[in-house]
Amino acid sequence: MASSQVTVLVAGSWGTALACVLADNGHQVKVWTRGAAQAEEINESHTNRKYLKDAELPRSLRATTDMAEALREADAVVFVAPSSAMREVAKAAVPHLKPGALVVHATKGFETGSLKRMSQVLSEELGRAEGSIVVLSGPSHAEEVVLRLPTTVVVAASELEQAEAAQDLFINDAYFRVYTNPDYIGAETAGAIKNIIGLGAGLSDGLGFGVNAKSALVTRGLAEIGRLGSAMGAHMLTFAGLAGVGDLIATCTSRHSRNYRAGELLAQGLGYEEVQERIGMVVEGVRTTLAASKLAVQYGVEMPITAQLHAVLFEGKAPLQAVEALMGRVRTHEIEETVLFNRT
Repeated sequence: MASSQVTVLVAGSWGTALACVLADNGHQVKVWTRGAAQAEEINESHTNRKYLKDAELPRSLRATTDMAEALREADAVVFVAPSSAMREVAKAAVPHLKPGALVVHATKGFETGSLKRMSQVLSEELGRAEGSIVVLSGPSHAEEVVLRLPTTVVVAASELEQAEAAQDLFINDAYFRVYTNPDYIGAETAGAIKNIIGLGAGLSDGLGFGVNAKSALVTRGLAEIGRLGSAMGAHMLTFAGLAGVGDLIATCTSRHSRNYRAGELLAQGLGYEEVQERIGMVVEGVRTTLAASKLAVQYGVEMPITAQLHAVLFEGKAPLQAVEALMGRVRTHEIEETVLFNRT
């Protein structure tokens, strides 16, 4: 594989993990961060302790706070900014972006105010077609990737050439396998909504409800993902793949998941601001719950799990009352819902 110059924006846990994959693959990799101390730590100690504890980073990986330096001659740029900061980071990057550079994003969320997917935000700011921007998603906890544990993800773009370029960039025979998919809308929608279901799974476990309850929550959560995704133009098969059920399993079963841990704290009666403070990093599921609740109204789809988590997070509803509301819903037929999903 030919070596490329790749820049990762920004140096959070997932951005750093992806930078490690790229460095392991022999690429020349820079990560951009706003924090001078963080850049110095990555360059001198080869760690990023705030986000990945004592994981040792490749010595070839370099960090900088200078956006122009970070993007100089970059053949590919990987945006991994939080959803709330994506537009700001893209605006800062655009003057320094090399024409024709491959653009990938690996952020799972919506822009809260506009309700736009990240590829829409990047398309607007970078002046590129949505379908040329590659979405990287799937079951992939950063904490496991930096340990080189076997991981499989999907890269989605409607322009096959761009998806395959990203596949070539990230795939290796040792621990990181990459599939392509043309349905970037489905990959983005699934990646965002699964954060909400992860919150619910942590809350369910925190309340001691057991495997039966969580299994039902995850399954019905997948139905909500499919319902909204289908309305937004996604392909239903995407939700049966890595970006859908694969990522949902990882988020709802692992304590590496910030959303899952946040749900456990909600079960203890903490408010979302205190939960965010305890976690110490962005919990995308909180913002996504706000956005998805509005999207459900906009597209006229029913998302009862999302609605109840919104009530817990922002309306002061007790978690047990939210569960009672879900269990007491009017009876319906699972198969009728499935048939509705497949209607085009």
